Order: sequence, then structure tokens, then C-alpha cells
Amino acid sequence: MNKKPTNYSRREFAKLSALALTSIPLLSYSNPLLKPPLLGSENNLNVHLFSKHLQFLNYDNMSSAAVEMGFDGLDLTVRRKGHVLPENVLHDLPKAVEAMKKYNIAPKMMSTNVWDVNSTINKNVLETASALGFTNYRTDWLKYPEDKDIKESQVLFAKQARALEIINKKLGLIGGYQNHAGKHVGAPIWDLLPILEGTKGKFIGSQYDIRHAVIEGGESWELGLKRIKSYINSIVIKDVKWGIKSGKWQPINVPLGEGMVDFNRYFSLLKKYKINVPVSLHVEHDIGGAEKGRKKINIPQKEVFNRIKKDLIFLKETWQKADS
Repeated sequence: MNKKPTNYSRREFAKLSALALTSIPLLSYSNPLLKPPLLGSENNLNVHLFSKHLQFLNYDNMSSAAVEMGFDGLDLTVRRKGHVLPENVLHDLPKAVEAMKKYNIAPKMMSTNVWDVNSTINKNVLETASALGFTNYRTDWLKYPEDKDIKESQVLFAKQARALEIINKKLGLIGGYQNHAGKHVGAPIWDLLPILEGTKGKFIGSQYDIRHAVIEGGESWELGLKRIKSYINSIVIKDVKWGIKSGKWQPINVPLGEGMVDFNRYFSLLKKYKINVPVSLHVEHDIGGAEKGRKKINIPQKEVFNRIKKDLIFLKETWQKADS
């Protein structure tokens, strides 16, 4: 599936882009830049599965499994150790999309390592994805340099976000920076505002992750959500609890509904704020190694699918029950 990196001239890339646009028929989805992509109606929820959890499968089997489990799409990993390696994007991303189309999955969401607009590989990822019809992607994570002041770093990151926003606008893409617990930039939601406020917030914004928001925000996560809601352009769903592991207190990923995330309250707020964005389900509790994106799993494939589907059912049922 993965080939050795190949260098392309601009002319060769242009040919690929043109070929992709002509070979892939228009699908029945709306460009979110013209009309907001629906998170779901009052009684239904459109959910994409994070393809990290199916990296033990090829593109065809990945797509088939996602549809069979009841997902509406895939959040494709186009990154280091992903389903599509960034250096092979020109060859492999069209193949992944072709397999997805075979099962009526429209290319929409992807997770990337993209941030630096000066990187040729990053440009190839965005240009190829745009040509193939993707609309939303997750950016790379950032960390604060030890030798710089945080405010100074935020000024630099805001400048980089603006540069990325310009490319996204040109290509018709929307980038989302995921809040991730720990020492990542944006772990505390308030930390992201000085960076995102330097943009127009339309082509670059927040991929809001409730799991990480609860870990970092405790009982104040609602304030963070209210503050950043106008920048949210996609959301990630997963659950977590604190526990002792190897003698140390740490976050432990659990099936949806078994952790600290108050999904009824969260979904009620999403409906109240009319946050209509793409949804990506992450299944990071034990699914035989698939939760870590491993190529080989240690439980039967059927059991992996059953555990993933259980989370999906909980997600959709809880969405329906949540107050509007």
C-alpha cells in the first residue's frame, strides 16, 4: 500500500489534480464554505470514524467496515504512520478516495501533520486533498519552546495560522487545531484564543475535543466551550476518567458513557449554540491495539468492530435524547 516517496514537478502535480477532479464525480455533499456542514438533526447524527482505528485494514476493507458499522464517513489519517503517508499522498490518497467512493463515502475529513506552509510535503497534502474533494482537516499540534516566552510564541503561532488560512481559502479547505491535554499549545482552551483571534476564523479554527477539554478544564469546560464556540469547525468524541495506572494517577480512556464526560449536557450545549460541524469518533479505549493505530491487532477483528459500534450506538442515542 505504501510506496517509496516520489518527487513531482509542478506540471506533474497539476496533471494529477486535473485528473482527480475529472475522474471523481461530484458527490452529494455541500461545500462547508458555502453552507455549514450539518453535525446532525434533532434526531440523527452524522459521524465519521477516525481511520486510525482501522489501520490494520487496506483502503477497501477500511471503507467497507466503516459502512457496515453504520458510520457516515471516515476521518482519514493522512500523516506520519497514517493510512496515507504524507510523502506518498500523490499516489495513495486517490487510491483511498477511490475505495471510499466504492462504498458511497464522500471524502470530507482527514487528520494531518500540516502546519508549516513552507513545507512542500504539506502543500502537496493540502493541494491533493482539495483536488479530491476533502473539505476539513486537522492540523499538526504545537508545543511551546522552552527558551521563549509563551506570549511571544503565541504571536508567532498566530502569524503562522494566518499564513495557513490564506492557503486554505485558496484551496477551499477548513483547518482545525485540536485541543490536546498535556503540554501542547491549546491544552487549556483559553490558550488558543490569542492564536485564532489573529485569523478571520473561517478557514482555520478549532477542532474541539471534549475528552481533552474535560481533562484540562475539570468543571469549567463549559466556560471554555462558550468562549471558543465561534471558532469550532469540527468536533472529536471520546470519553475518559482519572485512575491509577502503574502507581500513578493519569487519564484512562474508556468506552463512551463510562467516563467523566457529561454527554447529555455537552450535546445540549452544542444544540443550543447551533454548532453544526463534522463529527469524528475516536475509540481510544482497548480495542486490541487498534486504538493505537497498530497494523496488527491482538483480538478478533469482529470484536474490534463490535466495540467501535457500541460507542457509535451510544453516541447516536445520547444525541437524540439530549435537550435542545
